[in-house]
Amino acid sequence: MPSEIQVTALSSIEYCPYLDQEGLLPTEPSGKIGAYAIFSEDQTLQYVGYSRDIFLSLKQHLIRQPRHCYWFKTQFVDKPNRTLLESIRNDWIAENGSAPAGNGPEKAQWEQAIDVKAAMTPEELNQYNDPQLDERAQVKVLKQSARRIEAEILAILSERGVQEPLRFNPKLKETGLLDLK
Repeated sequence: MPSEIQVTALSSIEYCPYLDQEGLLPTEPSGKIGAYAIFSEDQTLQYVGYSRDIFLSLKQHLIRQPRHCYWFKTQFVDKPNRTLLESIRNDWIAENGSAPAGNGPEKAQWEQAIDVKAAMTPEELNQYNDPQLDERAQVKVLKQSARRIEAEILAILSERGVQEPLRFNPKLKETGLLDLK
């Protein structure tokens, strides 16, 4: 029978900075399976998740929530095991005393692609909802809005000194979503 993996208390894991001196995400979690917790600049817990590739997940969260991703903690596991990973996540949330916003009311903003329609300006919405527009013209409005929102995200990340290569999925822009490729 395999030995049971112990859940490490979140408080006993060291904080890792989201960005290194060169403005890149640390590559240590690249390709690794495990649970992770993300913290704001003042080290307030924002989100707890798990992934088959923690590095890719951290990168996605950085573009979805650029103002809330400053520190993280991880517990790696050798094999994907949803029950174990959910147990780690639940234990960390319980240790925190309450679910952070990213696991509660803001869950969709942390876990789903950015919905361009929800972030459109009133002018963009009027243009998009114009009854005269055909589907192709609506797609063009979505893509323009997605490019504007992408530029805003990249500007925030640039202010933070992020140098990590970030490539948004061009196909998703046509559907009104914004996420990394």
